[in-house]
Amino acid sequence: MTSKRDLTSPVQSNDFKDALMKSSASQSIFVALLRGVNVGGKNMINMSSLKTSFEQLGFKDVSTYINSGNILFKSKETDARKLEKKIEQMLSQEYKLESKVVVKSYSEMANLIASLPKKWNGDKAYRFNVMFLRHAIDSEDILKGLEPNQEIEEVVVYRPGALLWSSRLCDLNQTSMAKLGNKKPFQEVTVRNLNTTRKLYELLKKMAED
Repeated sequence: MTSKRDLTSPVQSNDFKDALMKSSASQSIFVALLRGVNVGGKNMINMSSLKTSFEQLGFKDVSTYINSGNILFKSKETDARKLEKKIEQMLSQEYKLESKVVVKSYSEMANLIASLPKKWNGDKAYRFNVMFLRHAIDSEDILKGLEPNQEIEEVVVYRPGALLWSSRLCDLNQTSMAKLGNKKPFQEVTVRNLNTTRKLYELLKKMAED
């Protein structure tokens, strides 16, 4: 089990740099990650309706990915905290949904993907999760509140904007990470698995290249 921060800076490819320069010339590219929607029959929200709501907020090139509350968009606003507040107000007013929202930029997602552990190879015996942190709690200090079970939790690592955590599927319900939902700091966190995280980055990259 690892519980530390890897201070090595990820190397950004020329393709990423070119796409980022192209996208920054007009509007910034973001993904909004909604917390706890369409889970277990609770906080149900239609993705098509949500797409329309984002467009009505003035966002451009809006699209959604799967049903867990992932919305990609372009915005002239570059402050992710302001975007989070704006989206949360819309969710409350239009859907009566008090859901936390984590907004990450294309560049943040690119740096995250570049820094994933090499051992995160998609082994089907493991669950690989990215715990996205709202900017208000985005600090390596968040590791201090964790008590991972070193026998079964393989990786608990901080990256700017996220915690990386993995465990064998057979041990999942026994992990400390599976019991964090009710702790106050972790009300500011939303989780996506490895496949979803990588797919969202690919979609953001395509938006930047178009």
